[in-house]
Amino acid sequence: MTLLVSLILPLLALWLWWPVTSLSKRQRRWHIGVTLALALIGLSFATLWRMDVFEYAVEAWIQLVFGWVLAMFIILLAFLVLRTLGWLVSRFAPRTSLWATLWHGKRMNQSASVLIVVLATLGIWNGLKPPQVRERELVVPQLPVELDGVRVAVLADLHVSPVKRTWRTQRIVDAVMAAKPDIIVLPGDMVDGEVTDTAAFVEPLAKLAAPHGVWVAPGNHEYYHGYKQWMAHFRGMGLGVLENQTARLSINGRTLAVSGVGDLAALRPSSYMRGGLAPDLPAVIAAAKGSDAHILLAHQPKQARDAAATGAFNLQISGHTHGGHMLGFDRWVVAPANHGYVRGEYRVKDMKLFVSSGAGQWDGFTARLGVPSSIDVLVLKRGAAGSR
Repeated sequence: MTLLVSLILPLLALWLWWPVTSLSKRQRRWHIGVTLALALIGLSFATLWRMDVFEYAVEAWIQLVFGWVLAMFIILLAFLVLRTLGWLVSRFAPRTSLWATLWHGKRMNQSASVLIVVLATLGIWNGLKPPQVRERELVVPQLPVELDGVRVAVLADLHVSPVKRTWRTQRIVDAVMAAKPDIIVLPGDMVDGEVTDTAAFVEPLAKLAAPHGVWVAPGNHEYYHGYKQWMAHFRGMGLGVLENQTARLSINGRTLAVSGVGDLAALRPSSYMRGGLAPDLPAVIAAAKGSDAHILLAHQPKQARDAAATGAFNLQISGHTHGGHMLGFDRWVVAPANHGYVRGEYRVKDMKLFVSSGAGQWDGFTARLGVPSSIDVLVLKRGAAGSR
């Protein structure tokens, strides 16, 4: 992946400036040189990160700078595609020679370059600032009337790290507690870094409390940073860790099962894996037998098709996509990589799927534009099997 990026970024620098009119040879070399230098900065930081020679407290900041440069070049690629299409249309349409010149004009491309840097920087700011609470009603098929109105707070993809420090985690905890949920769930990717690197920054999570518990399911990033140690640490904090396990909750005389399964990343192990377990749907289905409703915590929304096919779940809550990060990028890149699920609610056979935009994101790609992070509070509402 790093090799592919290292080939693409310099090509984008050439694509941006080589066709631009009204530039002298010296100006063209200078513009290409500056853009190429920015690309090489990103690649240099990616190389430093992949060398794995720094403590994670340093590595996390290296990832953040790489993500900032990567965001710039993703936006640049979108601009170049639009510029090329606009130039082609204006080139072959009648009486549009002025527009043909404009698309490759110096001022247009200089202004676009400045805007791209500003947008990428704004995206990083949006990604790092604490999320807001977003409350919504969610109609759940076959939900018993006694469970109508149950409030579920979703904290997906916190990605707590040495960059996103204790104060941010505390702000999130305060916001969740102010929302007064009945249940709190954390469907994966709570942390980045080993326990020794990041434990101090997750401590506020120990203050999370709800009448029917706080429940955690693993995500792929826990698998990269010492899975067993993190699961033990979360248990020590008083969080209910569900590793292909089920909690049976008694609410208003009904039994609500909340199950957490392992992440799909375990099915394609890599050199970055540091433990983890594969999802086991049959195990949690058996454990929830006889319950009146069943919520599945599965980090990746791609689990939804298999879960829905069992007919055993009313609702799946997932994260992983970060809502797609940026408008356009969400629908054209992130959604196709996740069976079309990117954020919000979906109907999958007789099961409802909710995909959270996440309360954080990985430092290596933190940018958010038009897709804010969120603390989701789901107010479960009764719905018939055929409702949509």
